[in-house]
Amino acid sequence: MLSKLFNALENTRTSINQAFKKLKSENLLEEDIEGFEEQLLLADIGYDTVDGIITILKKLNKEDYIDKIREYLVNELPKKYTMENFESPIVIMMVGVNGTGKTTSSAKLAKIYKEQGKKVLLIAADTYRAAAIEQLEIWSNRAGVRLVYNNQTKEPSAVLFDGLNSARSDNYEVVIVDTAGRLHTYDNLMAELEKMYRIIDNRFPEFLVKNLITIDSLLGQNSVVQAKQFNKHIPIDGAILTKFDGTAKGGIIFPLYKQLGVSVKFIGTGEEISDIEFFDPQIYLDGLLGNEY
Repeated sequence: MLSKLFNALENTRTSINQAFKKLKSENLLEEDIEGFEEQLLLADIGYDTVDGIITILKKLNKEDYIDKIREYLVNELPKKYTMENFESPIVIMMVGVNGTGKTTSSAKLAKIYKEQGKKVLLIAADTYRAAAIEQLEIWSNRAGVRLVYNNQTKEPSAVLFDGLNSARSDNYEVVIVDTAGRLHTYDNLMAELEKMYRIIDNRFPEFLVKNLITIDSLLGQNSVVQAKQFNKHIPIDGAILTKFDGTAKGGIIFPLYKQLGVSVKFIGTGEEISDIEFFDPQIYLDGLLGNEY
């Protein structure tokens, strides 16, 4: 059965394959190369990676270039992601701008860790959005994990502190924090995020902190700008690419990794709690290029 990721990349794959077919013609024209370059850029692959592909294309003959391009692209991508085994309990801070899927991704991760036998706690630290707690409560029930929240305060750090005290007392192994969505240009909200990070680091040193940014796959190159700004305030340890449906272009994984060193670890492929896949460069390239390449 084809994965949802493969199906989501159908439009991009079709466009790239059509460009590939033109490159196989006996009379390869400069305009054919330019058309191929344009298709790659439209897929959000990024100028640096596309330039490398075109360099390979111009150096090699038609019998060699497709395999070499795929080999090159594999080396431009993050490694296959497998869940780490942490010796200490971990706190996963979910960060990102409004509407990128932090809440649903938090619950999806919670379900993954629970299925691995971990004791998982969700913390609703998005105190600015009226429906955030109710939404996460629904999702936590779907994941089958406990949720900590406080309707009486608008202070995310206070909710975080209470949640981590509870996690410490009850020996939770994985704590996932749904933070408020914020524009990367809002300094006061970024300062609040820094404060939350310091609280974990200073008051709960037994917890290993991992910060994951949710990236809307439909936003294109603007996602790189967002990740870069967040990384200035807290260290970003990885990304979850969300909303990976039939309209996703899919190439943003390349510039995130090449320009910022941010590895995509998970890909959200739908609205159900099980609609999340571990990132695998080979499966991803199958979706982007097709199985024949």
